[in-house]
Amino acid sequence: MSTFVLLPGAGSDSWYWHRVVPLLAQRGHTAMPVDLPYCDDQADQRAYADIVVAAIRGAERPLIVVGQSMSAFTAVLVAERVPVDELILVAPMIPAPGESPGLWWGNVGHEDAKRTQDVLDERDPDAAPDPLELFFHDVPTELRDEAFARDETRLSDTAFEPQWDAVRWPDVPVRVIAGRNDRLFPLPFLTRLANDRLGVEPETVDSGHLPALACPSELTELLLARR
Repeated sequence: MSTFVLLPGAGSDSWYWHRVVPLLAQRGHTAMPVDLPYCDDQADQRAYADIVVAAIRGAERPLIVVGQSMSAFTAVLVAERVPVDELILVAPMIPAPGESPGLWWGNVGHEDAKRTQDVLDERDPDAAPDPLELFFHDVPTELRDEAFARDETRLSDTAFEPQWDAVRWPDVPVRVIAGRNDRLFPLPFLTRLANDRLGVEPETVDSGHLPALACPSELTELLLARR
């Protein structure tokens, strides 16, 4: 059986994974959701990695680190420091060596890619960002309401620092899972990024940017696909 280390995306916490954790446990695996201090002005991506490394000390292998969205940056730092058997990046900001989360958006051409998809999907590309429409459009209403009722933390500027001090990816198998209907990171955009940066083809789930909330069973099946 495997240990799955589950990292939340920016501005979220371990609650994000609460529908996936019991599904992994039912199959006999260990699920370890880890909170990252996204609101702490004294903590950056290296500090986040410190927290994850401490949390998984002594965890049984195989060890699979799952990074949602921005936490892909944290996941690669963890994989450089401890033996990891697999990285699974979900709706991810796929980093490149020498890049920071702050630089990522411009480096990958995110704005143009999102605008192109908005136009294709007949959404107003110039509309003000609406978290409900961008992130929660396919999340069940009760979960959406719970998410908005939670005391969500602000996102510190330090979450976008520092640059990833590496010359190559760690020697760890990497998989990418993308949402077919992701409005933040459209599937053609993530497909190109996964091809160019990792040489892999994304696996897909029928969701937007938050598959652990929108389709936890389908996501869990993909997490376990090679176990």
